[in-house]
Amino acid sequence: MPSDAPRISDAEWEVMNRIWSDHPATAQEVHDDLGPRRGWSDRTVKTLLTRLVKKGVLGYREDGRRYRYHPLVSRDACLRVESRSFVERVAGGSVSPLLAWFVKEGELGKDEIDELRRLLEERAREDDR
Repeated sequence: MPSDAPRISDAEWEVMNRIWSDHPATAQEVHDDLGPRRGWSDRTVKTLLTRLVKKGVLGYREDGRRYRYHPLVSRDACLRVESRSFVERVAGGSVSPLLAWFVKEGELGKDEIDELRRLLEERAREDDR
């Protein structure tokens, strides 16, 4: 997904998470999984799928009278776009204050702290090159 790719809404994230986890998927399959929990009609699901196709995040293949939807971008690519937007909105583009807040305020277990330490050390090594 390019850096100028459109952001997707919370509802669109739910649809994409469903499709990333099991695709291709028909509108009916997506509705069966998400509709009852979210209170969405089949029309709502079809509207969300159409929006995602127009945004270039989903593709589809015709299968008789149904469309089978598949992702055109990875979850990681969408996370990158969303993360950049979040950092810009909340912290003026600076990651450090957000990371510090999460470390101080979050409930982190030893394994999570070890993983953060490993990632920071790896990043420091990369920056030293």
